[in-house]
Amino acid sequence: MPELLAEKGCSTCRRVLPVSAFAANGSRPDGLQAVCRECAAEYYRRRQATLGKAVRVKVDVPDGHKHCRQCGQVKPHSEWHRNSTASDGLSTRCKACRAIQGRAGHLKRQYGLTEAERDEMISAQMGICSICLAAPAVHVDHCHETGRVRGVLCFNCNSAIGKLGDDPDTLRRAVAYLEGNAWKPTLVAPGVYQLPS
Repeated sequence: MPELLAEKGCSTCRRVLPVSAFAANGSRPDGLQAVCRECAAEYYRRRQATLGKAVRVKVDVPDGHKHCRQCGQVKPHSEWHRNSTASDGLSTRCKACRAIQGRAGHLKRQYGLTEAERDEMISAQMGICSICLAAPAVHVDHCHETGRVRGVLCFNCNSAIGKLGDDPDTLRRAVAYLEGNAWKPTLVAPGVYQLPS
C-alpha cells in the first residue's frame, strides 16, 4: 500500500510541491502523476501550438467572477446564465455574448440572412421603413407561405401586414376604407357573399 505523502518532486521542473499540485494516476505506485499540473498544462499548450491548434490563455479570475472566452472580459457571476450541467454551474458565454449570438442565429435560422445582409438591405432602404417612410427599419418582413424575405420594415407596418394576413385584397379593401370608399358585401345565398368590384 502506498504511503501517504505530504510533498512530492516534479520530474520536469524539479520543484518539491504539495501533493495537491499533482493529478491522480492510479497506475503509478504513489497514485499521482510524475509531473505537476503546471508542467503538464504547459506541455499540453506547447503540443497544441505545435499541431497548429488554438491554445487558450489562462486568465487569473477573482472569486465570484468568470472569464468569457467570447468577449475576453472577466465578469461577475450575475452576468452569466445558469447551466446545471457545467462544472461551475454557469454558461460558457456571458449574457451579452449569448444575446448577440442569439440574434445572429435567429436571422440565419428564420430568414437565411446574415447580419451583414440585413444591414445591406436597411442601407438600400436608406434606413427607413419601405411602407410608412418615417420610422426606422428594424424588423425583417417575409412571406409566410414561401419564406421569401421582402424587406425590412418598422414594427407597426410589419405587424399591420401580418394582422391583415399578408393578403393584398384585404390591404386594398383597407385602403379603400381609409379613402372613404366604404363597401359592403352582398348576400347571394346563406353564407355566400359577393364582393363589390
